[in-house]
Amino acid sequence: MAAPRPWLTRALDRVERVGNALPDPITLFVILSLMVVAASWVATMLGLSAAHPSSGETITPVNLASAAGVRRMLAEGVRNFTAFPPLGLVIVVVIGIGVAERSGLVVAALRRLLAATPPALLTATLVFGGVMSSLAVDAGYVVLVPLGATMFYAAGRHPLAGLAAAAAGVSGGFSANLLITALDPLLSGLTTEAARLLNPEYTAQPTGNYYFLVASTFLITAVGTFVTTRIVEPRLGRYDGTPAGGSDDMLADITPVERRGLRRAGFVFLAGLALMAWMAIPDGAVLRNPEAAGEPVLVQLKPFFDSLVMMLMLVFLAVGLTYGAATGSIRSDRDAAKMSSESVGVLGSYIVLAFAAAQFIAWFNWSNLGLLLAINGAAALQAINLTGIPLVLAFIVVSGVINLFVGSASAKWAIMAPVFVPMLMLMGFSPELTQAAYRVGDSTTNIITPLMMYFPLFIAFAQKYQKDAGIGTIIAMMVPYSVALLIAWSLFFVIWILTGLPLGPGAPLTYPGG
Repeated sequence: MAAPRPWLTRALDRVERVGNALPDPITLFVILSLMVVAASWVATMLGLSAAHPSSGETITPVNLASAAGVRRMLAEGVRNFTAFPPLGLVIVVVIGIGVAERSGLVVAALRRLLAATPPALLTATLVFGGVMSSLAVDAGYVVLVPLGATMFYAAGRHPLAGLAAAAAGVSGGFSANLLITALDPLLSGLTTEAARLLNPEYTAQPTGNYYFLVASTFLITAVGTFVTTRIVEPRLGRYDGTPAGGSDDMLADITPVERRGLRRAGFVFLAGLALMAWMAIPDGAVLRNPEAAGEPVLVQLKPFFDSLVMMLMLVFLAVGLTYGAATGSIRSDRDAAKMSSESVGVLGSYIVLAFAAAQFIAWFNWSNLGLLLAINGAAALQAINLTGIPLVLAFIVVSGVINLFVGSASAKWAIMAPVFVPMLMLMGFSPELTQAAYRVGDSTTNIITPLMMYFPLFIAFAQKYQKDAGIGTIIAMMVPYSVALLIAWSLFFVIWILTGLPLGPGAPLTYPGG
């Protein structure tokens, strides 16, 4: 008789069954879109409104069921789809990755990597890489998450566990990093504006959370590794399926021809990185903003970050062509064109899913329902009159809950900062501390909200290995990470506060005016 499954496994199995019992993800996004239209009509009939905490503007729901709403939904439907950020990013990267993958480069490189990486460190390496990928803005979503699944499959482990581990690092740890990312100056600018409502001379620096986020990088890596190996993998069990598109013998040793191809591709890869550095690092470089001289380095490098996806595609294309030419898997330009075309072709179901998801997210934003929820949620927390550590913890939880409905980190902070930064300053907490607390709550629920732009992409990646994977499959896998990160990261933050460590260079925990 088989041993009974642990209660947590049974609970997650139930979440997956319920989630997957819902209609196909494409149909579900259509239904959710119609529900947004209905909810916008109801909210308008009820006369709901809220005052924007920064501008004082009265925010009211937009009735999408009105004649103007219908016209906008129909007129801008195509634009919603073509402007959907993950769509172009995924297709562009796949053009290059398709050549690298179908030429045999990815398989050979993974064999080599797996041979050099101790099995015990594979999961931690993947989660850590996911956290660090925020340096490349959103590239980690389309590169590292599917790579995590492939690496686990290559190692004889369940590929969905690798997908989950990478997603936990990329999305759950989006705010943490060992280096300053593009998100830091964006949030610190909003924090400065909010702090100046109380102190016109206050400036929050982009490095204001740096020490805390560096330490958090290792915490997230440890938590993600623990959840993967102790909860997610045991629940998923052994993978006996075959990936869509066939199975390669990922565990076989590489041949001398493959080794030669890897060496040549490696030289091209290093040359590509050197070229990217030359185009970005020197003063006056091509990918620096000439109009931002004297501004922080990250501001000057905005053209570089904007160009990163295109450059990654070109690098993947170059190394794939080099490997294919060296091994004979690419003998003409027709071979390379066919590889790219076939890779983009398998995105058919994702493209349809992206169309439905793009409409849902756009309509939800147009309706102002998310904005009203964020403002009223912030007001409700303010009305509780908590103080000290309980207030900070409650703020983290509210940030996480609001993140389920408003995906953009900067959009939420633009709403919440004018309320909570001055409020916590009056209670003796520095603006940098409030910003750090927000980042903890915002990151930990990224991985379980269907409103996150890349959530449909996770489903598409999972379906390569499990055809019936749906929203329930992804949420059941990611809930343990979300809960574990929320608890561990919040406790870590409390300990940081109690020990009195600075959050960053010149960024204290307390505000003397409180």
